[in-house]
Amino acid sequence: MWKLNNMIGILGKKIGMTQFFTEDGSLVSVTAVEAGPCPVLAIKEKSIQLGFDQINEKRLKKPIAGYFKKINVPSRKFIREVSKDPLKEYKVGEELKVDIFAPGDFVDVTGISIGKGFQGGMKRWHWKGGPRTHGSTSHRRVGSIGSTTTPGRVFRGHHMPGHMGAERVTTQNLKIIKTDLENNILLIKGSIPGCKNGYVIIKKAKKKIAKVAKAKAKK
Repeated sequence: MWKLNNMIGILGKKIGMTQFFTEDGSLVSVTAVEAGPCPVLAIKEKSIQLGFDQINEKRLKKPIAGYFKKINVPSRKFIREVSKDPLKEYKVGEELKVDIFAPGDFVDVTGISIGKGFQGGMKRWHWKGGPRTHGSTSHRRVGSIGSTTTPGRVFRGHHMPGHMGAERVTTQNLKIIKTDLENNILLIKGSIPGCKNGYVIIKKAKKKIAKVAKAKAKK
């Protein structure tokens, strides 16, 4: 199923979660993703540049619109690079579709996590909290952070209240349950990062490929 160094991926958009019955009758929670078709925009030494989600040329800045005209590919809104398969030759304008994956494959999905705004330390960092009895008024507060005279300052990276979420997150080793080439849909077991209509990058699972390669080396 897996090929060594085959790290190709595809771009997509999260539709939402639903349920799916497998062939053995099991009910599985899946995330539906609209993936591709993604035209190849540029070919580099170790990666290829892909585009996703067609956009009106008038909504682009002139240099970007000119770039798409130069390569003769319809304008795309979401552009990212993924590692390419060194055993395959690519052409600018060639489209990658969901058939690069098959049911049973494992993938890593990267997206921007849902933003949760400004949060306190108990929610953001799972602090235990202060005493809830005996007259205490410091249930969820920060408390002392300076460590008195030694070192007499707050260390960089100290866990504090602040903005939570809206970060680049990768969820690894998710199983593909079904591919729908006609509708460009992937059903992926479990949840993936991001909100509905959020863009994601789907790649073949890096750790699974390494595991197979290690097993082959032992043989």
